[in-house]
Amino acid sequence: QVQLVESGGGLVQPGGSLRLSCVASGSIFSIIAMGWYRQAPGKERELVAAVTGRGIINYADSVKGRFTISRDNLNTVYVQMNSLKPEDTAVYYCNCRTTENQVWGQGTLVTVSS
Repeated sequence: QVQLVESGGGLVQPGGSLRLSCVASGSIFSIIAMGWYRQAPGKERELVAAVTGRGIINYADSVKGRFTISRDNLNTVYVQMNSLKPEDTAVYYCNCRTTENQVWGQGTLVTVSS
């Protein structure tokens, strides 16, 4: 089993930056891909960005050019979020896909507001 712990959320003004971190523990050698999703109030959870073990990266159109995902070793994934907008406000969830299942973190709130 894999467990995920996220950190880095908070309140930021429009145009500001935040970096979210997610550390995986447990059966990390079973991880195929890691990434970030978000869920805004009243909306469905959506992909933000993901990276596979081979380095293939996928971004949501809404964050391209502003967010950058990176992966450190086998068990840590980051997302650097720049030029944040109020519409980026959401709970951000770390996600990893393993050879057996899909695992979610507990979520971290990002609020973009002046």
